[in-house]
Amino acid sequence: MRLNSESRRIKRHNRSRINLKGTEARLRLVVHRSLKNISAQLINDNVHTTVLSMSTLSKDLKGKLVYGGNIKAATILGQELAKKMEEKNIKQIAFDRGGYLYHGRIKAFADALRKGGIEF
Repeated sequence: MRLNSESRRIKRHNRSRINLKGTEARLRLVVHRSLKNISAQLINDNVHTTVLSMSTLSKDLKGKLVYGGNIKAATILGQELAKKMEEKNIKQIAFDRGGYLYHGRIKAFADALRKGGIEF
C-alpha cells in the first residue's frame, strides 16, 4: 500500500505524540499548516481541552495579512500568539510541530514565539 504525503505526516505526528504531552504547567502547542493558512492550538492533554487557538484566518490577523501561507504570515501569527499567551500568563510550552519538518514556516513561527518570550 502506497501512502501519500499527508498520511506519512500523520504517522510521524503520532510517533512524536508518544512522548509529548501537554500538562497544566506546560501546555502543548500544536501547529498545522496547509498551502494557504497556518493554525496553532494550545492543548491541555490531561483534561482534553483547548486553552487558546489562533489561525491566519482569525479576525485579528485577517487585516494584517495579504496571504496566509508564507513565512511572513507565520512570523506574524507567532508574534500575535505570543502576545495572547503573555496575557494568559503562559511562559512555557511543549512545541508539537505536527509531523512537519522544522524549517520554513514552522521555524519562522517558532522563532517568533521565542522572540515573544515563550520558552520551549
